[in-house]
Parts: sequence; C-alpha cells; structure tokens
Amino acid sequence: MQMPHRVTPGRNVVVVGTQWGDEGKGKVVDWLTDHAQGVVRFQGGHNAGHTLVIAGRKTALQLIPSGVMRDGVTCYIGNGVVVDPAHLLGEIERLEALGLDVRSRLFISESCPLILPFHVAVDRAREARRERTASGKIGTTGKGIGPAYEDKVARRALRVQDLKHPARFEARLSELVERHNVELQGLGAAAIDAKAVLDGAMNAADQLRPLMADVGYKVYNAHHEGANLLFEGAQGTLLDIDHGTYPFVTSSNCVAGNAAAGAGVGPGMLHYILGITKAYTTRVGSGPFPTELPIDREGSVGHHFSTVGQERGTVTGRARRCGWLDAAALKRAIVINGVSGLCITKLDVLDGIDQIQVCVGYELGGQQIDILPLDADDIVACRPVYESLPGWRESTAGLTNWEQLPTNARRYLERIQQLIGAPIDMVSTGPDRVHTILLRHPFRP
Repeated sequence: MQMPHRVTPGRNVVVVGTQWGDEGKGKVVDWLTDHAQGVVRFQGGHNAGHTLVIAGRKTALQLIPSGVMRDGVTCYIGNGVVVDPAHLLGEIERLEALGLDVRSRLFISESCPLILPFHVAVDRAREARRERTASGKIGTTGKGIGPAYEDKVARRALRVQDLKHPARFEARLSELVERHNVELQGLGAAAIDAKAVLDGAMNAADQLRPLMADVGYKVYNAHHEGANLLFEGAQGTLLDIDHGTYPFVTSSNCVAGNAAAGAGVGPGMLHYILGITKAYTTRVGSGPFPTELPIDREGSVGHHFSTVGQERGTVTGRARRCGWLDAAALKRAIVINGVSGLCITKLDVLDGIDQIQVCVGYELGGQQIDILPLDADDIVACRPVYESLPGWRESTAGLTNWEQLPTNARRYLERIQQLIGAPIDMVSTGPDRVHTILLRHPFRP
C-alpha cells in the first residue's frame, strides 16, 4: 500500500522592532522574502512606515506588507491591523502605478477594525487640545489609530466584514458617528457627516470585497502546505501599549507574542524571532529617551546621526530624535520578545566617529540598574551609564561580508552581543536590499 505524500510544514519568522520604531524593518522583510512565500502584517495601521530601496528606487509602504515588492509573494493583513479603506486603496493604486501586481495576491482579514473619518478627526482634535492645554502631547501620527482601537476594545467597532452588509453597516455607523460627534463638539471641532462617511465606505466596499478573506485559516493552510512565512510587525517594542514607555506609546501590541493573535494562528507556528535594531537609537514624537543627543548643533554626534542617517519619519516627515545605542533598553526588548537573533541596521552611519558610546545601564535613585525601567517617570529620572568604544574611519557602506568590516566595527557589534545576551545574525550596511551581511539565516534551522 502506497503511503500518502506528506508535505513538510514551512518555517516561519517574526520580524519586530526592538527600539522606538523606524529600525529598518521593511528593508529586512523585503530581503528575507527571497526565502518566503508569504508576509503577514499583524498589528498597527498606516501609522507605520516601511521604506524600501531596491536597485536605487525608493518605495514607502504603510499598510501593505513589505513582501509586495517581490513577485509571487502572497501578502496578508491580519485581524490585529486597523484598516483605513481610503488609504488602503490609495496605497494599492500607487503600487499598481509602479507596475506591481497587488490585488491578486493581497488578502485582508474580515475581522480587521475599520478606521473611518471620525476616528481621524477625534485623534487630531485630542492632540490639538493637549497642545493648547500644555498637558503633554503623545505624539500621535493623527491617522485615527488610537480611536479605532478604542472602538475595537469597547466592542462597538465596524469591521471589514461589515462592508459586505450595507444595511447593517449603516445602522451601526449612525450610532458611532453620533457618539464621536459628541466628543468632537466638546473638543471644539466640526462634526462629521454620517452620509458622507457611508458613501465613502460603500464605494470602497466594492473594491475591497474581492480581497476579504479568512486570513488566519489561509496562513495556517499555507504553512502546512510548506510555505515559509514572515510575520511583519510595525512600530517597535518600546512603543507597545503594554510594555512601552506608557503613555507615550502606540495603541497596539508591537511585540512578537502578538504575531499569533494578530494573524489568527497559534504561537507554535512562530519559529524564529528576528529583532531589528539601529546601530544607534532614534525616536519620533514625545516620551522619555535616556541617551538622546541634541541634533541641531552642527558638528555634533546627534547632528551626524540626524543628517547622515537621514532621520525623518516615513509617515510624518518629522525629524527623529537621535542618541547613542541604549543596550539596557535593548535588553528589555530582548526579554519581552524572546529574540532569537538581531539584525543591526545603519551600521554605516557610525563611520567616521572617533569614540562611540554605548549605554550599558542607568543610575536611578542612587542605584545602578542594567535594564530599562517599566515606569516612564523612572526612565526620565535615569542617568545613562556609558561605555566608550573606539570607532573606525573606514567605510562600511555596502559591505556584504563580516570579514570586510573594520576591526573596531566588529568589536563594537561583538560587545553589543555580550551586553544584551542575544546573537547578531544580520548586519545592514546600507538602504538597498543587497547591502546586507548574513551570519545566520533565520529561515535555516
């Protein structure tokens, strides 16, 4: 009797940011899709910004998984993502204008909560009020992400699946618009017209309906049919709603553990956790930042990071705050995510700096600690403890082999591994997908 042929399940990798976002996750995901058949976004919304440079051409993605830049790679938007229909369709059209096939290989979970115009209006009105009253801006992107997640948690959100049922959608929309208009008027902002929201949503529904899917089940079946899958996180660990520098955080869980819940599969399908970390540290928006350096003083290290690293937010265009690498904060991210290996990005930005400082811990309340505290006020009170390492004058830009790196660059990376207790498996030496040094491949056990 002939035994049925059994397919070996694929190997799956989770890619997460281990700082305050903007670590270069998009480039790494794009590079790894050479060995993957699918990419799954599992949280956040179009407040994320992944910039890819391929053969010198720059493309910015916000909602669509970075795998879209590889022919034949299937892209999934999981239930943990909040979706603005107008933005999603606009992003699809921009990619199609570049000659990319998007719609035939993009699947959106029916369970994704929708971001609608009143969410955006509330988000912006709240931030404007915080600025007027000097109560402390959170630094949101103004995309409606937070208010949409609030509706989800309060069990009143409209979801992608509701777009298939116009009468049901209209009835629930009326209640939501009424609720949010009360807040908008209280904030001194204009009310939102329910009819205009309904018309826009129904126009989008016709284009989105063919893309709707049971994403969790599709991902599960793809895995058991032998596909290698990438789970793509947005933002960064220190912006996580539970584990970040609260309240200066995003509204979703950015950590690796949420890849399962946000995609609709079990945690046993997650085999390797790749943490992405810049060779220095940046942050956009408000919140504590122990190793921050001034970026407006020409000739300073902070100015070097800002200008050479071209540190501006992909979504907002805001200048990023810059500072030395914080190994104590990175250690917190390693613990939370269970990182299997790190990819260090933008190593080339450190070229030409004579002495490189690494924060190895803090002084807090007369004691020395070696990991980022949990309380944002404690983080503000932390005084970083630095270790100085010799820099290098040689260029690392575009290098693709570990032995090509200057001796001091290798020593810098080796010291980081010692401080955080996790291996460096990849190094990015430039923005293009080929500017990568591979030490251990995440898809190879």
